[in-house]
Amino acid sequence: MGGRFLKRFFHRRDLWIALLAFAGTVAYVVGAANLGEAGFPLDDAWIHQTYARNLAQTGQWAFVPGQPSAGSTSPLYTLLLSIGYLLNVPYLAWTTFLGGAALAAGGVIAARLVERLAPEIRGVGLWAGLATVGAWHLVWAAASGMETMLFAALTLALGALAWRETTPPSAGDRIRPDVVVRRGIVLGLVGAAATLTRPEGAGLVGLIGLAMWLANPFRSRRALLIWSAGVAVGWIVGIAPYALLNYHMSGGFLPNTAAAKQAENTPLLEVAYPARVINLLVPLIAGGQLALVPGVIAAGVWAVWRWRQDRAAALLLVPPIWAIVLIGLYAARLPAPYQHGRYVIPALPPLILFGVIGTALIWQWGKRSVGRRIASRTLAITGVALFVCLLYTSPSPRDS
Repeated sequence: MGGRFLKRFFHRRDLWIALLAFAGTVAYVVGAANLGEAGFPLDDAWIHQTYARNLAQTGQWAFVPGQPSAGSTSPLYTLLLSIGYLLNVPYLAWTTFLGGAALAAGGVIAARLVERLAPEIRGVGLWAGLATVGAWHLVWAAASGMETMLFAALTLALGALAWRETTPPSAGDRIRPDVVVRRGIVLGLVGAAATLTRPEGAGLVGLIGLAMWLANPFRSRRALLIWSAGVAVGWIVGIAPYALLNYHMSGGFLPNTAAAKQAENTPLLEVAYPARVINLLVPLIAGGQLALVPGVIAAGVWAVWRWRQDRAAALLLVPPIWAIVLIGLYAARLPAPYQHGRYVIPALPPLILFGVIGTALIWQWGKRSVGRRIASRTLAITGVALFVCLLYTSPSPRDS
């Protein structure tokens, strides 16, 4: 019975993706240690560790014991880190495990998303998963001690929950209210988890809600209202404890360090907005994903075509639109391109999975003539080579 359950929800492909994710993360950390650079590259990672240690040892949400404060920008990640301190696991080992697990989850979810969008393309899920866990930005993020990869995995999970609504839980227009509200609550809770990892997660929940109202895959306004109510309840229930704690300590619902980060980077806002966008994009394309750009365009055109055939397919565009929105928001409020563009690194997974789909479509399109076949094969092989080579020569976790 247990074996059938595992086979139903887990594929052998998922195991290979997870193993590669953990291997890459551990290799990064071990390689840095051998170079005498063990630890984390960013101050924020140590802030997370300090809050986690104090929470485990004193039960207080405080950077300085005895002085509760609302300085943690990622309470969910801090809470997960505190488990390691409670279990007396060395902090570097526990943090590396969390990073590897987040990267593995992101790769597995990416594979599932791609298979849902393009089930007719054989093996595309495996390639999407491998590309996700093989992108050096994401491996760096997993090994950096930051919340970046956890947030990326949670946004992919939200994309998966949105995409599953393209196939409602039962046929016909009459959908069982209990099933619909339960699905909404689950998405709301995952959305709350993403928001507690990074505040901008709330924006993705809102984007999914807007896409649902445009698509209305239930074909029923009543079912859509019930689903929306479920999302709202799940999100509010999930976010309320920390929001109230923040309000009690600082008088605001957001961490008090959010405004400080924006103030610190105010000079960057003097640059013209288009230049800010370009500055954020440049570090993101420094990898194998550069070869996927034609695929992203091809998959985007294909998804829009599907949307025109069936309005429910609008949900399929949520991940790439979210990537664009995320980059646009940071360009407007916090256009910081340093540290490999770490603020916008979560935009990479949805772009990678669309790039893989589009590259597979180009591969199929290339079968029609010798010239197209050579061009499409060259594009695909170049992408694989870039991912492998740039992962091997990528910066150490200490580089920023």
